[in-house]
Amino acid sequence: MTDKSNKLKARLPRGLVDRAPAEIASTRAMLEKIRAVYELYGFEPVETPAIEYTDALGKFLPDQDRPNEGVFSFQDDDEQWLSLRYDLTAPLARYVAENFDALPKPYRSYREGWVFRNEKPGPGRYRQFMQFDADTVGSASMAADAEICMMAADTMEALGLRGQYVVKVNNRKVLDGVMEAIGLSGDENAARRLTVLRALDKYDRLGEAGVAALLGPGRKDDSGDFTKGADLEKQQIEYLVKFISIASTINSSIREEEATLTERSGRSSKIGEQNFYESNRALLTVLPQQVPLVETGYDGLEELMQLCVLCDAASYSPIQIRFDPSVVRGLEYYTGPVYEVELLLETKDEKGRPVRFGSVGGGGRYDGLVSRFRGEPVPATGFSIGVSRLAAALALVNKRDAQQSFGPVVVTVFDQDRIADYQRMVAELRAANIRAEMYLGSGKFNPQMKYADKRNAPCVVIQGSDEKNDAAGEQVIVKDLVLGAELSKLEKGRDEYLQKQAEAQRKVPRDQLVKTVQEILARHGVKTRVA
Repeated sequence: MTDKSNKLKARLPRGLVDRAPAEIASTRAMLEKIRAVYELYGFEPVETPAIEYTDALGKFLPDQDRPNEGVFSFQDDDEQWLSLRYDLTAPLARYVAENFDALPKPYRSYREGWVFRNEKPGPGRYRQFMQFDADTVGSASMAADAEICMMAADTMEALGLRGQYVVKVNNRKVLDGVMEAIGLSGDENAARRLTVLRALDKYDRLGEAGVAALLGPGRKDDSGDFTKGADLEKQQIEYLVKFISIASTINSSIREEEATLTERSGRSSKIGEQNFYESNRALLTVLPQQVPLVETGYDGLEELMQLCVLCDAASYSPIQIRFDPSVVRGLEYYTGPVYEVELLLETKDEKGRPVRFGSVGGGGRYDGLVSRFRGEPVPATGFSIGVSRLAAALALVNKRDAQQSFGPVVVTVFDQDRIADYQRMVAELRAANIRAEMYLGSGKFNPQMKYADKRNAPCVVIQGSDEKNDAAGEQVIVKDLVLGAELSKLEKGRDEYLQKQAEAQRKVPRDQLVKTVQEILARHGVKTRVA
């Protein structure tokens, strides 16, 4: 007998999730829509491995409170340190540098895959998650950044999220200009600037008060953990908080004016939609009047103005793409424009709690990342979609394909001595590009039907000795499980019930098996397998 006291406990590590067939299918469909947009823009696929040399990935993660600074690392037998990739951008930089002479420049590519973070797990924070990136390497033009923003907007449109997202844009040079102007320049302040950067990146989650605490002595979270702050002076904190909150202040004023005009006229008035580009330009003009800047900051504002002009020329409204100083991005390697896609959806989770989706993707310009390998300037810009997060958001708001996800057709087994006959049926169905399987368990009829139900099979194929030896010739029974489920909701004896009962179970000649199954699948909109 097995010693149950020593049995291994089946458990999933924190920060990781298993994925079921329905989630995998919906994610696959979402990825194909994203891929179509990326390829429409002329980007081509490339794959890099999940493991890289640790020094090739660099130390750019925002979480330095974890072992190996947020990276899963191990030492090879030749004493070289290797790490699981924490994003898809750093491996791309290595790939481009290693194949620089052979690649066309600018080099436009997209990648998808799993990335890994050695971070403290929490709601919505996983140690393994999927990203889908697109990057242009070798162009310093703001047109490359503008195109990335446009592509991000088009991707959200393709996913059916029109009016429910915004691509927010900022520029690291502007923030650098503010920090330099308030006395945070120089190598001696490098660590404090990094702390400031990470504090500002939490603005959407913590708000002004939380960010101000992190810019000051520090902040204690709900769990009691204390995060040491940047220890800035009061005026420095005020300038930085004003910088990241100025956009929300102006947008609130616009919404108040819209509400006033709507109340007066009795009609909806959308000032922001009508003058979005003008309001963007106004914000870029007002910003240096509100917070101190130096030359670097003005260079960033000029780049943002170019980006806004290009997006406006391509007929993208500020409802889709807009300037927002609160966008910081936590990774250290960004050097210019940064962007973030935020979902504006309001919904509830499975427990009825309100859910704020926030960012589902982002990116920016990283002119120094490839240069680490080359020793020469190599401009680059890119965008990454958090696939797992976006898929979860779409699922919560019922944005998945409304069509039910069905399993395979199940061929039941009534006689173990006739396995070859049942296998022949399965082969015929598969030859017609129909997903099918033969029941391989040991159960009799009822367990087989329960199995088909759990597999969400649209129909089952049945052939016992009576059907095999039918006087009219060999027959099969094809049972429509979808109609069968509908029957349970109807009153017995009614005309509709009797009609569906006849349709739900059909006895047909053996040579009509494939045709009959195809008719049932077509009735319920079940797609056959792609050849």
